[in-house]
Amino acid sequence: MKTLTGIGKIDRERIAAIIRGTKGTISVDEAAGILNIASTDTAKMLSRWAKKGWMSRVRRGLYVSVPLESRTADVPLEDPWLIAERLFAPCYIGGWSAAEYLDLTEQIFSTVVVMTVQKPRDRSPKIKGTGFMLRTVAEKAMFGLKPVWRGQVKIPVSDPTRTILDMLSNPVFGGGIRSVKDMFINYLRSENKNLEQLIEYAQRLGNGAVFKRLGFLLKMIAPDETETIDKCRLRLTAGNTKLDPTLSNNKLITRWRLWVPENWGNIRDVH
Repeated sequence: MKTLTGIGKIDRERIAAIIRGTKGTISVDEAAGILNIASTDTAKMLSRWAKKGWMSRVRRGLYVSVPLESRTADVPLEDPWLIAERLFAPCYIGGWSAAEYLDLTEQIFSTVVVMTVQKPRDRSPKIKGTGFMLRTVAEKAMFGLKPVWRGQVKIPVSDPTRTILDMLSNPVFGGGIRSVKDMFINYLRSENKNLEQLIEYAQRLGNGAVFKRLGFLLKMIAPDETETIDKCRLRLTAGNTKLDPTLSNNKLITRWRLWVPENWGNIRDVH
């Protein structure tokens, strides 16, 4: 545990100025500009403050301030979304992280799902005790987003329909297809339900597996949505897809070109 040590008046004033002039995270260049000090000197200063426990280093050249009430510098990230936006932009918060924010699930997930245009080597980084799940998306796939204010920073988050779309595209983003099904049920019961928009988004994304999973789930949990179910059938692509690639999918539902687990739901009703 890194304990805080004493700090002089000048350093305290400089830290206060930096905190006032930044938005949750602090880079060397930002701090240098605020203090009107050379970047090399600023980098050494930030490093010294981090060693004393008054700053916490997130990545090389990037810091966050330590809350004044803290007795140690070993503190978790106050807002992981700010770190995600700073490190992985252009990006958006999606999957189960967006679902939590949108009240589509009561589950608590400790890892933050981030869809990014970047191509990071480490797709499961852990930063100051917080795990991130990174997935690369094309720039043209950056749609269906809404800005959410976190302090002074606007962070893109997938809207309810895009959140469901991403989880249907790859159930891992929702913690598996069983969890995705529950979130989809909550979506269908919410004021945000918009199946016409979901079909439009799916076409725009261009992932054929979405229509197979979407049609199958609707037939199972909302069979009265015949118009959307028919639209899914008309858009089925060739080849067979697994309902959830992480499960043992040993039964083929030929109508939906979908491999599903033998004991998953009442599959007799979805043919």
